[in-house]
Amino acid sequence: MESPHKLPVKAAVAALVLGLPGAFLTTAGPSAASPSLPSGDAKALPAVELNLGAQDLPETRDVTELAPGLTRTSITRGTPNPSLFWTAEVAIPADSPDPDAPSSALSGEAQAQSVANAVTAAGVAARVEKVQSPQLAGAGGDLGYRVRAGQFATKDDGAATVARIKAAGYSSSVLYTGWDGDAGSTDQSRGQWKLEVLTIDPKQFKGELSSTFGSDLVNRETTSQLAATDGALAGMNGGYFVLDPKAGAPGDPAGTAVVNGEVLSEPVGDRPSLVIDGKKNESSIQRLGWRGSVTAAGGAPEDSVPPGGAPEDTGAGSAAKDAPLALDGINRVPGLIRNCGGTGDAPTVLPLHDYTCTDPDEVIAFTEDFGSATPSGPGLEVLLDSHGTVTAVSTTRGTAVPAGGRTLQATGADVATLGSLATVGARLDVDADLVSGDGKPLKTNASTDVVNGGPVLVSGGTENVTVKRDGMVRSGDNNSFYYGWVHKRNPRTIAGVDGQGRTLLVTADGRQTASLGLSIKEAADVARSLGMVDAINLDGGGSTTMAVGGQVVNRPSDASGERPVGDAILALPRRKD
Repeated sequence: MESPHKLPVKAAVAALVLGLPGAFLTTAGPSAASPSLPSGDAKALPAVELNLGAQDLPETRDVTELAPGLTRTSITRGTPNPSLFWTAEVAIPADSPDPDAPSSALSGEAQAQSVANAVTAAGVAARVEKVQSPQLAGAGGDLGYRVRAGQFATKDDGAATVARIKAAGYSSSVLYTGWDGDAGSTDQSRGQWKLEVLTIDPKQFKGELSSTFGSDLVNRETTSQLAATDGALAGMNGGYFVLDPKAGAPGDPAGTAVVNGEVLSEPVGDRPSLVIDGKKNESSIQRLGWRGSVTAAGGAPEDSVPPGGAPEDTGAGSAAKDAPLALDGINRVPGLIRNCGGTGDAPTVLPLHDYTCTDPDEVIAFTEDFGSATPSGPGLEVLLDSHGTVTAVSTTRGTAVPAGGRTLQATGADVATLGSLATVGARLDVDADLVSGDGKPLKTNASTDVVNGGPVLVSGGTENVTVKRDGMVRSGDNNSFYYGWVHKRNPRTIAGVDGQGRTLLVTADGRQTASLGLSIKEAADVARSLGMVDAINLDGGGSTTMAVGGQVVNRPSDASGERPVGDAILALPRRKD
């Protein structure tokens, strides 16, 4: 790897234009902004500062060419802000007669003031703060009120205050005010951010842009492990996945997944995904629907299934032998739908982020990619060979997937319906298609990969943050989920395409005093100022990781270190074929 060179602004720009590796760019506010670069330059990001924090913050960019057409840019913006501090945030009990109703981070002003008065009466001076969030598409604005107490130099300094608040009957935790992301706050506009950016130019990169889950879907691996195993030049964590066994199989994608042209997981509603064409080293952001069915060979044709979804699941006996049976999903635990968004899901058929919906009556297909054995439990499991011929039918679930074949699991009312189709020796057609916006199946080849995400950040060159459509807005929780996930600053992972057709992969460190992280609105601002015309948010938080040469180059936020994830996006040194 080339060592980066530190150059004055004009020299750095010239080096980038001439194609010299490792240019180091330093700017200090609009007055020092570097001149525009030619639009055809293969290495340089837009020579403008990030739209992040105060306009006069210093910004440095350390640019390294990893391979022709593949560039890493390390960005540090701002400096640590001494006016930021640690504080105790009090969980506000629900204003409900139900004693088991959960507490929330926010409430109405009267409820927040009542809690603050009680904490103050217990000897801890508490304050009430109004939380105002940037306006997004159908969301944001005034979120509510929070209760806080104390001002500490370190997190540990707040422990005594937390103990006193607990003695008063309230839960609390110590948080850094730099992570607030409050709209209009002067203190919030100053601090330090650290980002890593990979730029893949399809005109010059001779390797392959790809994704991987590793050996199977359900055994999580770290981003650096996934990158090292495939000998990747660089890699970044990818989409959302199951973490809690109560929500499904840990490691299983919680949304769309395609690897090497094979559909491995169904979408969450029509949430957006990053679609990668590895042959062309191009990518796009697309909303994909689901069309899945199981049909007895010679039965109803595939196009009898309604575009954008599976046939209606009406329970036992609802499908005649020649009619398609709804295939609810692929490679996940039946009845558990992480992030929701499927037919018959409860409590909602719409996307609902970080929530596990349920459906007692489902048919799920499994491929060899899932793992060593399918999920066990009551129901029915049908084994199919590579031709779709039924080789065995089991009245319980849980087995190894036949080599080159697949299995079908049914639960609840769908057990009888699948059982009526699946007799040993019969042949079943299993269709699992992703549907594009025009209602047609997504065209794939052996170099097509799809990584799930959401919300959209930028569309057609304009910021369009679709948190409501994509399930990041919840009802009945006093905006507490929105406050923590959308409004507050967190580590973020972003992918998108710029005006030159290049793919940009971005990590922003967070949950640290030396790197504050991004709110979702700030993530959109960053994507746009990096030149992206289409961009999507991917899995962030403790998952946010970038690796170069198999080594982590950012600073993941989990206390235990780099988090094992579901999948990773890779820049491979050569084409897989």
